Amino acid sequence: MSEALTTEPHADAYPPRSTPPPTTTAARHARRRLLHFLLCRPGLVLSLLVVVAVLLAAFWPGLFTGHDPLRSAPAEILQPPGAHHWFGTDQLGRDLYARVVHGAALSLKATLIAVAVAFAVGGGLGLVAGFAGGTVEAALMRLVDVLLAVPGLFLSLAVVTALGPGTANVALAVGLAGVAGFARVMRAEVLRVRHTAYVEAARVSGTRWYAVLGRHVLPNAAGPVLALATLDLGAAVLSVASLSFLGYGAPSPAPEWGTLIADGRDYLADAWWVSTLAGLTVAALVLAVNRISRAVDGEWAANR
Repeated sequence: MSEALTTEPHADAYPPRSTPPPTTTAARHARRRLLHFLLCRPGLVLSLLVVVAVLLAAFWPGLFTGHDPLRSAPAEILQPPGAHHWFGTDQLGRDLYARVVHGAALSLKATLIAVAVAFAVGGGLGLVAGFAGGTVEAALMRLVDVLLAVPGLFLSLAVVTALGPGTANVALAVGLAGVAGFARVMRAEVLRVRHTAYVEAARVSGTRWYAVLGRHVLPNAAGPVLALATLDLGAAVLSVASLSFLGYGAPSPAPEWGTLIADGRDYLADAWWVSTLAGLTVAALVLAVNRISRAVDGEWAANR
């Protein structure tokens, strides 16, 4: 009698189920968490859209307007906002929306330069003071205390008065006014990292001081300083606009945001839009940057 022809199939007859690699699963989980984080915060999403729009306007203003920001039209002086001129026109008949869009490049450039100067100079002072210690630390921190004793706007005014007007000088003045905050944060982080076990092990093993500083101390102390740079962006935008409003920015007819607000202050009674809409643009950017900074520095860290 022959054996039964039907037998249980071998396990190798079926291909194994493919399981996603751990990296793919982690990336998918991170994307899902980020999407949920954004959906629960519509204000943060709106802030991101505002910042992206300003960045696009700074690098590609032609995406938003085709008007020439410097072309005047005497027949269209102080026209209110409408379909042809979204932000109206100024006292020379120039399109205010085009001037606000093209002014984003000047204001954003000054803001980024200011934050970069404060980060580099302040971070360098704090790094040297925290790592060197002793007399060097005492001398540098007394200099930082002097800078902290002077209000930031007054210090910026003093620097820009000595250097003269101009976008680059305004950016340098605002950056120097923010040096003290970066120096104190960097020094505190360096002091914390300097006494950790891996730094002490590197020193005991005979590693050169500059290698310890660049390989162990600086990378582990830079995180809070980068977070401070994000938080300082909004204040830098406001400081740059303030100095431009006072006449220290780019000379006319450059469409810097603070200059646009200053140009319309004599027409507030009859043409409110000349100053108001440019000022609302500055306020929207400052609020958006502050909202993003708060989310990155606090909310996202708490949800990790």
